[in-house]
Order: sequence, then C-alpha cells, then structure tokens
Amino acid sequence: MVRDTWLLFRHNLRATLRQKAGLIFGAIQPLFFLVLFGPIFATIGSWETLVPGLIIQLGLMSTGMAGFGVVFEKRSGALERLRVTPASRLALLLGRVLTNAVQLILQVVLLVAVGYALGLRAPVAGLLAGLALVVVLGASLAALSYAIALTMNEQLFAPVMGTAVIPLVLLSGAFLPMSMAPGWLDALSYVSPFRHVLEALRELFGGHYFTGTVVAGVAVTVVFAVISLTVGTRVFNRASA
Repeated sequence: MVRDTWLLFRHNLRATLRQKAGLIFGAIQPLFFLVLFGPIFATIGSWETLVPGLIIQLGLMSTGMAGFGVVFEKRSGALERLRVTPASRLALLLGRVLTNAVQLILQVVLLVAVGYALGLRAPVAGLLAGLALVVVLGASLAALSYAIALTMNEQLFAPVMGTAVIPLVLLSGAFLPMSMAPGWLDALSYVSPFRHVLEALRELFGGHYFTGTVVAGVAVTVVFAVISLTVGTRVFNRASA
C-alpha cells in the first residue's frame, strides 16, 4: 500500500506541477483579498489576523474542491481503468490526498510570502506550527471532497460544493473575527470546525503556542481528520469495489 501510494502520489504531483498556472490561479482570490483588502483591514486589525483567515479560505476553496479530479476521471474512464489494476484501493485515495496537501502547501507559502512583503510579522515557529495544522486540515478536506464527489450526481458536485464553501468561509471568521458578529451569528459559527482551527492559527501567528484556543483547534483538527479520512476511505473502497 505504501509503495502504491508513493507511485500514485509521484505521478499526480508531476502532473500538478506541470500546471504551474493552475497552482498560481488557485491562490489568486486570496491574494486579491490580501493585496486589495489587507491595507484597509490593517487600519482596524492586523496582518496576523487577516492572513490566517485567507489561508483557511484558500484551504476550503482548494482542497474542498479536490473532488473535481475524480469527477473528470469518472467521465473520461480513467478511474475505471485504475480500479482494474492491482493497486491498493486505499493508495488510490491517499495518492490524491497527498498531492492536494502539497499543492496547498505551495499556495500557502506563496500567500505568506506576499503577506510578509505587506507587513505580516508572524514568528517562524508559529508559521511552521500553523502550516502543519493547515496541511492536516487540507488533507482531511480533500478526502471528504472525494467522498462527496463519489456519492452524488457528478452534475451536482460543483453547485453543491460551491454553495457550501461560501458560508463555511464566512462562518469561520476568515475576513473578520466572529467576536465582532451579532450574538446569534457568533454562536452559530461555533458549529463549524473551521472557526476553531482559524482561531488556533491566529494564536500561532501571534506567537502564542500553549493556549486553550490552540489546544481546542488542534483537537478539532484531529477529530475532523479522523472522521474525514475514515469516510473518504470507506466511500472510495466501496466505489472501487
């Protein structure tokens, strides 16, 4: 399984890296927010508050839409051809998920680099810890996205996921902390795991590592990862049976 995962990951990663424009355009929207909205936000907040929010937005839009790959492979018959190979069914999922995680890392690094040029001053330790948290979250989102793509009509995947991502981004507090929202909206946002992850990310970017907010964010990320990877593996195995 490990060998199959590595082979599929290497193949998918090479194909992804050949599409350099796709990597850049995947980060374009958060970069627009960073460059055009960041200087305005900096007058009332800080870059250490805004950049983590844009990273969560990037993760939701990038790995959250990873299921598109399976939709295209189903249409072209490529997925069916992979199913008749002796490759591990779990490896078929993990090879894709790891590729999505690497793609997210590259996009986050680009976003953070631009953020530093504009005024972000997060400590290196906080950046690395935050990146680790985002990678786990991204891999989990990708696995869940593949599961959704395999269990619904392929024509519905784009509108359903597109509709779901926007409220998830807003409820996470990506643009403004949810503490500024009305009480009912603030309370509703606690249902979303992405709020807890984002608040932990902001703490890490602020140089605070051992706080209750960070512990809660890490715990939520781990639970979300276990659930998402379990669901993704079961659905992918069933669909590949």
